[in-house]
Amino acid sequence: EGREDLQVNQLETQIWIKPDIQKTDVDFSEILNAIQEIAKDVNIFFDELEGVNSPSKDDDSLLHHGNLTSTSDDASRLEVVGEEVPDKNKTNGLYFRDGKCRIDYILVYRKSNPQTEKREVFERNIRAEGLQMEKESSLTNSDIIFVKLHAPWEVLGKYAELMNVRMPFRRKIYYLHRRYKFMNRIEKQISRFRGWLPRKPMKLDKETLPDLEENDCYTAPFSQQRIHHFIIHNKDTFFNNATRSRIVHHILQRVKYEEGKNKIGLNRLLSNGSYEAAFPLHEGSYRSKNSIKTHGAENHRHLLYECWASWGVWYKYQPLDLVRRYFGEKIGLYFAWLGWYTGMLFPAAFIGLFVFLYGVTTLNHCQVSKEVCQATDIIMCPICDKYCPFMRLSDSCIYAKVTHLFDNGATVFFAVFMAVWATVFLEFWKRRRAVIAYDWDLIDWEEEEEEIRPQFEAKYSKKERMNPISGKPEPYQAFADKCSRLIVSASGIFFMICVVIAAVFGIVIYRVVTVSTFAAFKWALIRNNSQVATTGTAVCINFCIIMLLNVLYEKVALFLTNLEQPRTESEWENSFTLKMFLFQFVNLNSSTFYIAFFLGRFTGHPGAYLRLINRWRLEECHPSGCLIDLCMQMGIIMVLKQTWNNFMELGYPLIQNWWTRRKLRQEYGTQGKTSFPQWEKDYNLQPMNAYGLFDEYLEMILQFGFTTIFVAAFPLAPLLALLNNIIEIRLDAYKFVTQWRRPLASRAKDIGIWYGILEGIGILSVITNAFVIAVTSDFIPRLVYAYKYGPCAGQGEAGQKCMVGYVNASLSVFLVSDFENRSEPTSNGSEFSGSPLKYCRYRDYRDPPHSPVPYGYTLQFWHVLAARLAFIIVFEHLVFCIKHLISYLIPDLPKDLRDRMRREKYLIQEMMYEAELERLQKERKERKKNGKSYHNEWP
Repeated sequence: EGREDLQVNQLETQIWIKPDIQKTDVDFSEILNAIQEIAKDVNIFFDELEGVNSPSKDDDSLLHHGNLTSTSDDASRLEVVGEEVPDKNKTNGLYFRDGKCRIDYILVYRKSNPQTEKREVFERNIRAEGLQMEKESSLTNSDIIFVKLHAPWEVLGKYAELMNVRMPFRRKIYYLHRRYKFMNRIEKQISRFRGWLPRKPMKLDKETLPDLEENDCYTAPFSQQRIHHFIIHNKDTFFNNATRSRIVHHILQRVKYEEGKNKIGLNRLLSNGSYEAAFPLHEGSYRSKNSIKTHGAENHRHLLYECWASWGVWYKYQPLDLVRRYFGEKIGLYFAWLGWYTGMLFPAAFIGLFVFLYGVTTLNHCQVSKEVCQATDIIMCPICDKYCPFMRLSDSCIYAKVTHLFDNGATVFFAVFMAVWATVFLEFWKRRRAVIAYDWDLIDWEEEEEEIRPQFEAKYSKKERMNPISGKPEPYQAFADKCSRLIVSASGIFFMICVVIAAVFGIVIYRVVTVSTFAAFKWALIRNNSQVATTGTAVCINFCIIMLLNVLYEKVALFLTNLEQPRTESEWENSFTLKMFLFQFVNLNSSTFYIAFFLGRFTGHPGAYLRLINRWRLEECHPSGCLIDLCMQMGIIMVLKQTWNNFMELGYPLIQNWWTRRKLRQEYGTQGKTSFPQWEKDYNLQPMNAYGLFDEYLEMILQFGFTTIFVAAFPLAPLLALLNNIIEIRLDAYKFVTQWRRPLASRAKDIGIWYGILEGIGILSVITNAFVIAVTSDFIPRLVYAYKYGPCAGQGEAGQKCMVGYVNASLSVFLVSDFENRSEPTSNGSEFSGSPLKYCRYRDYRDPPHSPVPYGYTLQFWHVLAARLAFIIVFEHLVFCIKHLISYLIPDLPKDLRDRMRREKYLIQEMMYEAELERLQKERKERKKNGKSYHNEWP
């Protein structure tokens, strides 16, 4: 019936045996005999199942040639393959010259480099550790030398035990449910019905790609003393390539290159230029002349390209187990998180699209838009000094309709939904991460004691103290020195934030100046849409400033982080990550915050405008509100930034690699490149980013901020993020598989500091969305009018009929003769009524000019202000309560996973005991055969 129908729990045997025991009086010995017979049948069944359907996951010979649907080979075929492989290995660039020793790591240096003595000592100590070495000169540059390293079985076993590498030692035992004939018939009918339906298109074809099957084995830390417990079909392939490279890298990090206490490690030799590069090899070409479905995958890299990095599989799930197997757990966790984030965007994008479509369908029924479009007799005051003319309110009809698409009755619901969605996303990611950590044997894994950074060691080598963990002396940084450096670093961060504010201030001045310039423009299209033209050009200029400042921020963050002198690499990475995120977040969102919360809020009123440096009049919102400016800002920035990032992520490596291939073709012809060994091909690829996965995470975290922080103003943000991420996954996959050197497989339990940043963004999004709804949108003023001042006042209704007269009630009256001299428009408005205008209208709640207190705030203004403050408080408390309730109700560890972990722990102990007991019994029998017996033996 398939492995899905099998259960691990063997205790289910008792569930259907006990009723039979109760019904009949059977001798206990007969019951034991019956159980033994059942156990024999089960063992026979699963021995056959494992022999036929469970290929060894550590046997790479399945990947070379032949149809991969057949996974069992007889001994004669294995002998033939064993004879053919060495001849093939001599030419594929993955083995030593003898074709037997697999290359586990590559070091690259130049003969002209003066650090010869350090390299010689380092390489001598490498041989002393048991690693085998072979050198090759580059085919393109005789000055470049490749050092090929191979770890024999003895070295791998020794360090695998020291590093606690978990390896498979026993296949998982499943138990088949007992089914009645009636249930079997029903299941057969259901399976026939399923056969008529199309297969799930998003799942990968495991029959064609058997390497995507799960490894159904229990794992335990490798031990040479208990090596007989582990499943070893072939010692050469027992440790996969990623594990072998990780073990070799572990050795290289602890080999001395000079006499001294801390003159050790490959990283120090790379930093001082002794070696130019160090990397593990890709497993061959990612392309093949033959189809993967008919001839199988040539290697794991080819398999990843076909089922993960190819654009033809964009709609399928990611093969995360294969990604983890090839690139390691750290990169696998990044793609697992990215895939989870993309999947969670589907409901958010659907609801956001629904809100937008709701605005489209209710557009013709919106009373406010109707009144704006029909208000041909309402003349609005100019929005800038002198050159801006008077305008009819009906001229902003299009903007009023567009505003309704984003600012409608469903906006508040969507803001609450997105706040809850962010919490659900993070809570369920915890559960997903726990499942991945269990499947990848990361539950009990703890990071090793990290090495001290060479820079820290060089700076503080004179001061030492005992390490409380290792008990060895190490460099020590005084508390006063650390505090002074942190203060200087914090001052630098504050200064760079001030630079961002200065850039935003420059954009504000540009908007204030150009709105008058565009109003006096010769082209009627720009003159009539001066405010939209100002906003559009300001956003584009702001985007260019953002991209330029990002380059500056990276250098400043690097300088400040090095100034702090972090002790370890993880401390350095966390400090640098926090600075870069803070810089880029403020840089990207500062203008958006200005438009959302400051634009048009502090302009004064006609006749008493507030001015910048007593010269420039502050910019006002459009007669239809400021939300349209915020939508334009978010839409343009989001689309441009995502497009630019995707181009730079793939474009730069593609251009660099294309230029390298072009030079090689010019020197060696078209056939020369294909004849290069694998280490030469990989050396010509681009190295992975110096900051690892930092850029990939940062891009997605900033996008998450855009998706949640101002989503109430732009409901289509999740949809744009979803479309971008679908492309992003394949772009990153293509880049890792084809354009970059193979990164070192490293382990990690989670996504690190980024999870805390995501939680902070989730909290900030609740606050910003509350302010966007209360302050930026017209939701609260409309609600106050409907319940207090409209036709339905006091009736408890708030429909469209209750909004009649809202536009007129939201506009105040201004006497044209009260204009300041520098604000008085050049035209007198006679083109509207044939005579000079006496009054114009503007957006505000103020008294008319002939009241006892001219242009003072009305009672409606204070009602709206109180309602806005009340909404912010109620919205935040309500959403935060929902978030905390959801966090409390959703456990971090799924119940079935907790039960599986307990069950597996129990079974592993039983299996280890049984295996040890079996070994002792065999030894006892051998002693008896040899005539040796000892008293007081156990067992």
